[in-house]
Amino acid sequence: MPPATQRPLKVLLVNTSSHTGGAAIAALRLLRALHKRGVQARMLCRDTQPEGEEGGVLALKPTLWRKAKFALERAEIMLRNGFSREGLWSVDTARFGNDITCHPAFREADVIHLHWTNQAMLSLADLRRIMHSGKRVVWTMHDMWPFTGICHQSEACTRWLTGCGRCPMLQRPADHDLSAITFARKRKVYAQGRLHMVGCSRWLTDLAQQAPLLQGQPVHCIPNPIDTDFYAPSHKIEDTREALSLPLDKRILFFTAFRVTDPRKGIDYLTEALTLLCQEHPEWREQAVIVLAGKGCEELLHAFPIKAIGMGYITDEAKMRRLYQAADVLLMPTLCDNLPNTIVEAMACGTPCVGFDIGGVPQMIDHGVNGYLAQFRNSLDFAHGIHALLASPNRQALRRNARSKALNTYSERAVADKYLEVYTAP
Repeated sequence: MPPATQRPLKVLLVNTSSHTGGAAIAALRLLRALHKRGVQARMLCRDTQPEGEEGGVLALKPTLWRKAKFALERAEIMLRNGFSREGLWSVDTARFGNDITCHPAFREADVIHLHWTNQAMLSLADLRRIMHSGKRVVWTMHDMWPFTGICHQSEACTRWLTGCGRCPMLQRPADHDLSAITFARKRKVYAQGRLHMVGCSRWLTDLAQQAPLLQGQPVHCIPNPIDTDFYAPSHKIEDTREALSLPLDKRILFFTAFRVTDPRKGIDYLTEALTLLCQEHPEWREQAVIVLAGKGCEELLHAFPIKAIGMGYITDEAKMRRLYQAADVLLMPTLCDNLPNTIVEAMACGTPCVGFDIGGVPQMIDHGVNGYLAQFRNSLDFAHGIHALLASPNRQALRRNARSKALNTYSERAVADKYLEVYTAP
């Protein structure tokens, strides 16, 4: 913390949305954590909730030109991709954006803290202006986009290590395709100033430290914070389940994602894993149910060998907390993720998790201690993990260990203090 005699530090967080997506949730939680540490923090977004925001969240004034820039950026991607919509939301070019350097909140800030600023929130030209402002610039990476050409997750591709080009996400890959062009533009902009990069997971931090685009830029590793007073175990699970109209006599498996049908979240592996689980242990057909939360739930209600209950897309944090509290196990078959908020939230509520050994998940789940790490893309091992947690004689110890991990690693105070070190370091 800065000495008490100094004026409070002023930080401006910047994110495309205040309410949609994991980055928005993480940025908003950091805003709250900084407030509790005495920092004068605000958050500037293009997309905000129409019913109003909590203190400290600012919205860019909506204009037709801002909407047009978003459409133009998507149109350019489609044009250069052979007019194909496939993968349209998996890539970004940062060709269009908003000059926020003239915003009063920007001018007043000591530190500009960027989060997820794609889909025409900030362009690379806007980033150059921010770097030229003379203010300290911190950039929390919520995916790989800051150091690839155009993709948010490179999957098996490693061309970001050599300048991109021949991008597998484009219909017409070539040596000088959109990925290579954007990579070169990023290299030119990044060379014009200093960026303090932050990876939310060791996995993403390690990749960033290898990235040619970020050579010479400091890279830190700081997890996303969570309010462990709000996300906490229920004193009486039966009451929580009754409030949600969930069965009291079943083991509850919980799966949640922004869109539960998204293949990248592992839905195909999940359905296969539950089928294999019921083949090996038929008793779970009647003894377990799966609860789904996210867009597209209605499409999956008959996809599993056990009863499925759809809760829809949930924006109410209190209701999500009750779902974590009511669950016996969180299922997280994501195929590529940084530091999933859902795992942190579940663990803070004392709910153990099953996940694949990929991305930042191994940093979160300690195998056999607070959950189960399954071999990547191995549905049978994922099924074994579900059974291991449901049938474990040490279920209460698993729940205590999950809660303890959240308290020790992801608390607001611990994370905010790590960011303060980055904000104020010489």
